[in-house]
Amino acid sequence: MELRGNDSTAATHLGFPQKRAPFCNTKSRCNAWLQWWIVGSRGVVRIVEQTDHSEHHYAALDLGSNSFHMIIASEEQGHVRILDRLREAVCLASGLDSENLLTDEAMDRALACITRFAQRLRDFPNRQVRVVGTNTLRKARNADKFLLRARSALGHPIEIIAGREEARLIYLGVVNSHTPPSDNQLVVDIGGGSAEIIIGREEPLERESLHTGCVEQSLRFFEHGKLSQERFDRAVLAARVEVAAIATHFRRTGWSTAVGTSGTIKAIGNIVANQGWSRHGISADSLLELQRSMSDAGHTEMLQFEGLSRDRTPVFAGGVSVLRAVFEELGIESMQVSSGALREGLLHDLIGRTHHEDVRPRTVDAMARRYGADERQSTRIANTAADLLRQSSDAWGLSAVDDGDLLSWAAQLHEIGLSVAHTQYHKHAEYLTSNADMPGFSRQEQAILAFLTRAHRRKFPMKALVNLPEYLIERVVRLALLLRLSVLLHRAREDRELPELRLVVNGERLQLRFPDRWLDMHPLTLALLEEERVYIEKTGYALSFT
Repeated sequence: MELRGNDSTAATHLGFPQKRAPFCNTKSRCNAWLQWWIVGSRGVVRIVEQTDHSEHHYAALDLGSNSFHMIIASEEQGHVRILDRLREAVCLASGLDSENLLTDEAMDRALACITRFAQRLRDFPNRQVRVVGTNTLRKARNADKFLLRARSALGHPIEIIAGREEARLIYLGVVNSHTPPSDNQLVVDIGGGSAEIIIGREEPLERESLHTGCVEQSLRFFEHGKLSQERFDRAVLAARVEVAAIATHFRRTGWSTAVGTSGTIKAIGNIVANQGWSRHGISADSLLELQRSMSDAGHTEMLQFEGLSRDRTPVFAGGVSVLRAVFEELGIESMQVSSGALREGLLHDLIGRTHHEDVRPRTVDAMARRYGADERQSTRIANTAADLLRQSSDAWGLSAVDDGDLLSWAAQLHEIGLSVAHTQYHKHAEYLTSNADMPGFSRQEQAILAFLTRAHRRKFPMKALVNLPEYLIERVVRLALLLRLSVLLHRAREDRELPELRLVVNGERLQLRFPDRWLDMHPLTLALLEEERVYIEKTGYALSFT
């Protein structure tokens, strides 16, 4: 290992302990030494501190249930080069109590890691960073409390993604790490709190997220690190119950090759190769041999496999049991191991967004077509909303790009509830948008769209704001006001152009200015604005028009 200066000086300078902390067990605090890696042209690992955050540099963070990962890369003319990888075992899943609340200790552990990661992201603009939380943060009932503190420590937004979106991103990471397959391939990822299983070629064809992972399995079946054949049998059976729900459908779709990713599967692959139990990847027989050897050891502290890190050892048995269940339930004989995973998928998805290859517009287009939304009306409203946003963005601190996209997508989806019924169609639109599988969208983004579709007409749904993180509420209310005005102004559903409008905003005050005598000649619009003024007053905002 090369260092600038000596090891201890560089480590201290970066804020890391000079000695590796005691390894993590599933019940105790994990404080493994954060690795700060840049791989040079000869594969030499150097601890350095990079400060060049050009427009071609991107960062992706995966706040997983077992470990937090960060990857930093540069992109030039379609070529992505990894510059830096960081990983720290945080064991977030073991910090959930019986009521699915993150303990203060678990939050402090995670925040300490995030604070260290934040140093590496200093001066990175938000558009070049993407941070996502997975299963444990999906489950935690007090996730918003943690995310507020984490966002402040990191300096970048943090999204929670649904399980199926996590599966999509994992597949994207795998397929971009290898030559795209010519036939269907099965991809399996075992995380701390969930397992993702995907079939695809260049893009996913089938994807599912299962409620079983290495941390949860270890806590449930291998408490206090105890290992035995009986414990493995019970753990594998429980995991098979989860896999069985998708097995028939996945077998029917079929695949020619199986690929595994994630730290657990990589560790299994290293061990069975080092032990000579498998010559190519992971075989079903080698997995059985690994389980027998672990059972004979009797306790996680007795495991001495080359290729198994100390911070992974306490949760390794749970991961092995999940992979055995997947092998048995899906009839897998052998599996290759991939270096690509969720963070690589995040990175490619982020870079794709900057190059207008964002999957989200395709998702919205498909959803609008599926429910028969009026495309011409949506376009009228989207154009007017964009104009009102342009006039108010500086005063209200809104983004012409990110918030412009949300307004445009909300315009496309605001009438999809008409496919259910005209009565209360805005509520039907909210339900469909909240519960649909929307590739590319985080939970927060989907919640914003659902709120906007609900809030575009009639009484303003103040109670529905509880579904949004507190830090988003002001922003979302302001977007909803712009959308409401745009919908109102196109009530006639005509292609006739609106007059030149001027919107002036000052805090909670909105003034909409029309050309002289225009409102006198359009009494219906005037009446609608009078009604809208009453609705808006209930939000704490005030609307005037001249």
